[in-house]
Amino acid sequence: MLGKEQHSNAVHRFRIDCSSLCQCGRMNNAKCAITHKRRRPTRIIRCIYVVGFMDLFGVSMIIPLLSHHVKFLGASPTVAGIVGSTYGVLQLFSSTVVGSWSDVVGRRYSLLTCLLLSAFGYGLLGLSTSIALFVLARIPVGLFKHSLSICRALLSDLVSENERPLVMGHFNAASSVGFILGPVVGGYLTEHEGGFYLSSFVCAAIFLLNAGLVWMLPWSETLNHRIDANANSKTKTSKTYDGLKNSVQQNCSDKNHIRYPSPSAVRTQADGGWSWRDMSIFQPAWRQLTSVWMRICMVASSDMWDVFLVRLLMAVSIMLYYSNFSLAMEERFQLKPKMTGYLISYSSMLGALAGCLVGPVTHLYGNNMSALLLHSTALTCTLIFLYATAPNVWQVLLTSTFFAISTTIGRTCITDLELQRGGAQASGTLIGAGQSVTAVGRVLAPLLSGLAQEFSPCGPPSLGVVLGLLAVGVLFLRTPKWDSKTKVKDKSPKQ
Repeated sequence: MLGKEQHSNAVHRFRIDCSSLCQCGRMNNAKCAITHKRRRPTRIIRCIYVVGFMDLFGVSMIIPLLSHHVKFLGASPTVAGIVGSTYGVLQLFSSTVVGSWSDVVGRRYSLLTCLLLSAFGYGLLGLSTSIALFVLARIPVGLFKHSLSICRALLSDLVSENERPLVMGHFNAASSVGFILGPVVGGYLTEHEGGFYLSSFVCAAIFLLNAGLVWMLPWSETLNHRIDANANSKTKTSKTYDGLKNSVQQNCSDKNHIRYPSPSAVRTQADGGWSWRDMSIFQPAWRQLTSVWMRICMVASSDMWDVFLVRLLMAVSIMLYYSNFSLAMEERFQLKPKMTGYLISYSSMLGALAGCLVGPVTHLYGNNMSALLLHSTALTCTLIFLYATAPNVWQVLLTSTFFAISTTIGRTCITDLELQRGGAQASGTLIGAGQSVTAVGRVLAPLLSGLAQEFSPCGPPSLGVVLGLLAVGVLFLRTPKWDSKTKVKDKSPKQ
């Protein structure tokens, strides 16, 4: 009789647990629906879009004015070229390091550091009355102007792999709109006396405002997203409700993806602040440097040379397309600079709008990013060839229309493919490494463009076609291997 009683009590407890789980299933449109919504923290994602818009809005106010200001300070063309290359060289070496550092200390404090030091650099630029002070002002900007890369890494942490192209496309679109509107405001400010200095201070103020926005972001959503995502993934393998709860608590302390605070810091954050002793940014410097170095070595020793090679080839190819665009339009079609400016603005606006097409296009391809990258690269290469051989302005207009769309999709594809191949746990390092590769392209493109223009105004885009064909060849050879690795990766958890 006692055994039957124990058996009946065990059955009763099991039914209670089952009924509670069933109630959760029946409440799918209520409480469980709220949990599902948390898996995509929309509020913080929209705030990051604003950060990206303001970032490039402020930067684009200054970029068109830098060369004029250097000449105003009395620099010769050679000195102006050397000074202008300082930023690119610093970005080349700092992109990967800062991106890896954001993986170590967390996105919040690395993003705040980059924004504040960039604001300091632009503020110092507003005080530059000599070439030496101008170069000094470019150093903190060249070293720490990686806020957009950290924002992309943060977005990749917050969304699933299927949602990532859509969110990245919207972020690129918001940033591109800022880059289009910034020169208009910068040009208006330069019409006043001391316009460059005023534009620099306004840019610094924008970065300070951006830092304030980042500080006030709803960072608690990142923790809620982490808990809900882990709970959803563990539901498939847990057998009891207690096992699910324990697995969620255990995975909340896991630090493979984002560095999350300790429970005491979470409680402090819920009250609107953070405990200074819980900040990962204040861990010993040697430990941070060791972690950064290990992450960089892991990326350097990984089998991702093909992805970075495609990025480099296409970056140089696209830069060659734009390198002498205005001069070529004037020499080939006698187009006035004003009309060329309209054409460039039209292409830039299309590129911004094309960011919203990335999500639907990737859905059409079934999130097969390697195939989409292959097709977009082939289309970009074809459009550059049509531009180089265009008999009239109308064909240039047509190629510019589709070129803006294909390059926007290709840029999102290569970033997403890097994250797929390298793993989300090092998203900052991977995105930073990609930016370093692009910086190499910025160094090579002007040199190659100058050599190609010695032969013909169509020399730079023609060389771009050759590099694009090389990228297509690499993709043809490597895409089957990428797809096979993806299939093995997708099947492994099911076995």
